[in-house]
Amino acid sequence: MVLSSQFQALLQAGRLLADSLPAEAVLVMADGPLDWASVRRELGPRALLVAQAEDEPERPLKERDRLEKDYGLSFLEIEAGPTPIQERMSIALLDAVRSEKLRPGASVVVLYNGITTGDEENPGMDSISVIRLGEHLELLSAKELKRLDTQVPLGTLQAVVDLATQIGREGREGQPIGTMFVVGDTAKVLKHSAPMNFNPFRGYSAEERDVRNPAVREQIKDIAKLEGALIIRRDGVVVAGCMRVEAPERSYNLSMGLGTRHAAASAISKATRAVAVTVSQSTGVVRLFQGGDVVLRIEPMARPILFGHFRLQAESV
Repeated sequence: MVLSSQFQALLQAGRLLADSLPAEAVLVMADGPLDWASVRRELGPRALLVAQAEDEPERPLKERDRLEKDYGLSFLEIEAGPTPIQERMSIALLDAVRSEKLRPGASVVVLYNGITTGDEENPGMDSISVIRLGEHLELLSAKELKRLDTQVPLGTLQAVVDLATQIGREGREGQPIGTMFVVGDTAKVLKHSAPMNFNPFRGYSAEERDVRNPAVREQIKDIAKLEGALIIRRDGVVVAGCMRVEAPERSYNLSMGLGTRHAAASAISKATRAVAVTVSQSTGVVRLFQGGDVVLRIEPMARPILFGHFRLQAESV
């Protein structure tokens, strides 16, 4: 399998970026099989992470073991399916930090297919981004993420954080949105909550309310415009929206400048075993609360650097 000239140029640009930053690793978001010997040769002896979804996860295990051994690859787990590239990128980076393949403050060069062409059999690689995890995962450590996973399954937590990050970055219909999600310990959370409006999730099946489903997350973006919090079970099913959180707990620490939404998130995470996720309407910053404290802070992800733009900039230097 021969690498396209565009992908070779992108790999060379990634190597230059990784050297100049310097970056801790290069992450390749692979949509299909690649000539990993050639990829390794172009990138040189640096940490190489690979996020490649498989529809049949049992089949490629031996092949992945061989590639990891022969070419020093490190595979990250992401789900197969028509998930947006920014979402898959976030999941892969979270998995890399959780599995201690990346430090929370690392810089990473990411290569991926960022422009949809409709050619599913030959999507190619056309985009490159530099992700500085210190800006997005300010307070995160692998130990803390594993501790979060003991109360809320990682798959549910990742889906909620990805949804919150998208809302913070994109808003809805050009308007910024502030909202809150409360995940886990649902029975106790509901005791400390009261409806502000009709429950928009009432009457729908569990499958139609599962936040792990990308289509459901798109629908939730519209509901997030409404006042109040969304209450989500630990299995990812949303049980209520438009809820006012009224936790009695007040012995929590909250930074100056954060408003009532963040106070409610801190309080409910202190009074229960739930994890609360907020999106700031003014800045788009996502914060994750547990035990009353902020344990994860994510800035809105910067726009990617497209390969064509990078090339033009490089030629003008």
